[in-house]
Amino acid sequence: MTTVEIIFLGVYFSVLCVLAVYGSHRYRMAFLYYRHKFKLPTPKSPLKELPRVTIQLPIFNEMYVVERLVESVCRIDYPRELLEIQVLDDSTDETCGIARACVERHRQKGHDIVYIHRVNREGFKAGALENGLKTARGEYVAVFDADFVPSPDFLLRTVPFFSDAKVGMVQVRWGHLNREFSILTQAQSIFLDGHFIIEHTARNRSGCFFNFNGTAGIWRRDTIADAGGWQHDTLTEDLDLSYRAQLKGWQFVFLPEVISPAEVPVDMNAFKSQQHRWAKGSIQTAKKLLPTILKSHLPLAVKREAFFHLTNNMAYLLMVLLSVLMPISMVVRFQHGLYGTLFLDLPFFVSATASVCFFYVAAQRERGVTGWERVKYLPFLMSLGIGLAINNAKAVAEALLNQQSGFARTPKTGAEGKKVKAVKKTYRGSKTLMPVVELLFAAYFTGALWFAIDARIYTSVPFIVLFQAGFLYVGISSLLQGFAGRMKISDAGTSVNPADEQARRAA
Repeated sequence: MTTVEIIFLGVYFSVLCVLAVYGSHRYRMAFLYYRHKFKLPTPKSPLKELPRVTIQLPIFNEMYVVERLVESVCRIDYPRELLEIQVLDDSTDETCGIARACVERHRQKGHDIVYIHRVNREGFKAGALENGLKTARGEYVAVFDADFVPSPDFLLRTVPFFSDAKVGMVQVRWGHLNREFSILTQAQSIFLDGHFIIEHTARNRSGCFFNFNGTAGIWRRDTIADAGGWQHDTLTEDLDLSYRAQLKGWQFVFLPEVISPAEVPVDMNAFKSQQHRWAKGSIQTAKKLLPTILKSHLPLAVKREAFFHLTNNMAYLLMVLLSVLMPISMVVRFQHGLYGTLFLDLPFFVSATASVCFFYVAAQRERGVTGWERVKYLPFLMSLGIGLAINNAKAVAEALLNQQSGFARTPKTGAEGKKVKAVKKTYRGSKTLMPVVELLFAAYFTGALWFAIDARIYTSVPFIVLFQAGFLYVGISSLLQGFAGRMKISDAGTSVNPADEQARRAA
């Protein structure tokens, strides 16, 4: 073996090792979850009286879901004289008129609800929330994004935890209104189930930091002020404020048994835009706060978990590097036999691939899903995660290089179950050249698959297929949905041309 081959395999194996470390962290999350599973949070003591609460609803161009949001919030069971609702609208389209009219209808019904419209998007969502606090009268502030449908008992199940003066925020679990819409929404729902059911519970109950998720949570207003308020120097203002508040000593509570349903993106480009924002924002937050966390007097376990939590998306950069190196490694290792292949690939499988399977199976098990339903989406989950690597790696690189970008909203269509509303104006994710790059990677792995079969390196075939399928699915879906910019979605979930629909109605 030449020096170049040794160096190459050293780099390849190093990438595998780091990815295995991040992958094995899922095992630790599952361990902490089961260790603290029955450590149920309970209010410290009964509240002497219910406090005044402000519910903030930040929206931007949400014409298909704003009425559903306002109506669900107005159904929340809480004394009207103690509940204030703020619709914080930064919209630039028809949403303004729809939201204003909806607010006026509910005000006439006796709700304390106000419409606040900004003429600019300074600070984006964080700026809208901060602006709303200037006139908010509540001691506690709940936040719901436009696609959420909170349950009527949300406040009655969360507010009692503030009887403990140390509690600064209570977060509830996200549900999924359109889980059954497509295989993409199924996968997103499973991803989020793992994050909420396993990760949030494990972190919170083991004494580590966890984060407010930007929606479906309620804050003590003094906590927001004490932590420095909403800041918009990262794309994840919720993660940023969460860590700043916990560094100040505030305690958070997570309630997995309280579920607030929401819509997940039905469009691949919208999903990628959301993932890009989350990945970039987490690295921005890591750069901003991780040095302070590591230099603090927090316990080692808390620091370690904060490091893995905030830097987890760095793995996408390594995943892209692995995608380039893996096919080449087969050529290099071809003459060194089966055992050399197993030596390098098996640790990756056990620590990374198997950990993903175990983690999400555990999450679905805790949801009450049984048998085949727990595992049938696993291959697609792994492929989708790989297919997103280029998109998310770009986000990480932008954060590391301090490239600033605006807050890209996640388009919503009012999807529920297997149906969405028929729409005249479709909100879609941004279009880029990224799908072309993803399809080039898919072609690269198609060649690698042919070589592996021809050379009988069968142990590498499952990994190659996962990478090939992931890049192919994400790339093709992005292109097709990008080309369908003038299409609309019917109640049956199929694409319809607006001109055809107009002719059909005329007939």
